[in-house]
Amino acid sequence: MLRYTLMRLGLFVGCFFAVWGLVYAGVLPKGLGDSNLLWVLLLALVISAPLSFVLLRKERDRASIQVVARVDRTKANLEANRSQEDLADEAARAQS
Repeated sequence: MLRYTLMRLGLFVGCFFAVWGLVYAGVLPKGLGDSNLLWVLLLALVISAPLSFVLLRKERDRASIQVVARVDRTKANLEANRSQEDLADEAARAQS
C-alpha cells in the first residue's frame, strides 16, 4: 500500500511541475490574482487522477489484495477470540 501511495504522490508531483512549467511558459492561462498556485494544484490533481487510474492499475490491484488479506486475517482473529470467550463462558457456567 505504501508503494502505491508513493507512486501516486510521485505522479501528482510530476503533473504539478509539468502544469507549472506550462503556466510559466504561457501555454496554459494563469489563475486570477494570487490564485496561481491553487490553479496549478487543481489542474495537476485533475490531470493526475485519470493518469493514476490507468497507469497504476496493477499496483492498485496488488495493494487491494493485501488489504483484503489483512481484513480476512483480522476477521479470523476476532472470530477465534470470540469462540475462545464463548468456551470460557460455557466452562464458567458448567462450574457454577
